[in-house]
Amino acid sequence: MPNRIMPWYFMESSEGQTTGFGVMTCPNAFCFWQADPAGITLIMDIRNGGEGVQLGDRQLTLATIVSATYERMTAFKATQHFCHLMSPHPVLPEEPVYGSNNWYYAYGKSSAKDILRDTAYLKELTTGIANRPFMVIDDGWQVDHVVDGYNGGPWRAGNAAFPDMARLARQITDQGVKPGIWFRPLEDHRSTIPTSWRNPLTGMLDPTVPAVLEQVKGDVEQLCRWGYRLIKHDFTTFDLFGRWGFQMRPFVTKGGWHFADRTLTNAEVVKQLYRTIFAAAAPYQTLILGCNTIGHLGTGLMQLARIGDDTSGRKWERTRQIGINSLAFRLPQDQAFFSIDADCVGITDRIDWHYNSQWAQVVAESGTVLFISAVPGILTAGQAKELHRYLELAAKQDTHFTPRDWQLIDCPAEWEDGDQTRHYDWYEPNGVEFCDDTPRSIPFYSIAH
Repeated sequence: MPNRIMPWYFMESSEGQTTGFGVMTCPNAFCFWQADPAGITLIMDIRNGGEGVQLGDRQLTLATIVSATYERMTAFKATQHFCHLMSPHPVLPEEPVYGSNNWYYAYGKSSAKDILRDTAYLKELTTGIANRPFMVIDDGWQVDHVVDGYNGGPWRAGNAAFPDMARLARQITDQGVKPGIWFRPLEDHRSTIPTSWRNPLTGMLDPTVPAVLEQVKGDVEQLCRWGYRLIKHDFTTFDLFGRWGFQMRPFVTKGGWHFADRTLTNAEVVKQLYRTIFAAAAPYQTLILGCNTIGHLGTGLMQLARIGDDTSGRKWERTRQIGINSLAFRLPQDQAFFSIDADCVGITDRIDWHYNSQWAQVVAESGTVLFISAVPGILTAGQAKELHRYLELAAKQDTHFTPRDWQLIDCPAEWEDGDQTRHYDWYEPNGVEFCDDTPRSIPFYSIAH
């Protein structure tokens, strides 16, 4: 596929050997590759916004190119080795992260009372597990959430349904569960914010403005002071560049605009924002989970990363297409770039447990982050016991099943770990269910996320 865009790195496998071509993590340019019969091409985008960067007298190393060939191992194992080669110094959680996030059944309609009910249910599901889980409060807690269709800040207070965010964090902790919270750092619709602070393309906050970075830093510090020990920051890629990952073919943004500070490349702008969030949380030992972030630029600046688009508590087909694909094809990055999160198991009455139980199992047995999003009390005693087993695995992350058929299909069904093999039944009785909220993209879609 000579026109295929391959961001950051790619692997070529044939005749018993696998070769990787890529750039080291945290470059100062957005990089992608193309391969065709004439050779291999690396393209580096060093724009500021959609226009040329103005470096002045500054000299800038754009990227460090790396290549390696691996023999006597599977292509998957070779890709894992290559990810570690590209990223020698990740920051990782001190112990495995897992738990609950209320989004995929609440979808923003929540309260402090609901969160405490979720916490009690999570406590019940994880009875006897030494490493305690996180209860992550997703969108819906912020003071201006009452505005229709708005999921931005300010982030310094909760709304009427969340009257005391610090007290809520303490109440979660008192149940033996770790508190976590979601926020969207670059959206704030207050009319008091100067126009000069705003991104001319998206209308969101422009992090090249020093005052904006100070505001983001203050927001993170406030969440930490309330007592939240995991912060999930979201939407920054879209809010910076006005495109979702699957729309970046090949460029992250359109032309004709620039940030307030024109001396930085887009990659530098992204890293500066991530660094500000990470540094603000570090004194509080608060973990950072990036969502809608750019993995190759986030290594070393977040302990965890959501590596795919949203799964679902409403449509199994969305989870099947996106969640399994993301886990399979970005699994080699786990513990090399960060600890990966393939997104939640949305446990509701709209998705058959037959499929959700498999999704929970494959995530848990892959040794990656497992978050559930469960309606309290919805599971039968047998189902709850099964989920407890998967949560216990996730609390240790010492099993490492990997996809065996990943070079044959974009939704791998054969997973193996040494002598053990799992076969999963991902498809509903009538096959793929067409639904309009599932992206229709090229195979191996999550690689370009």
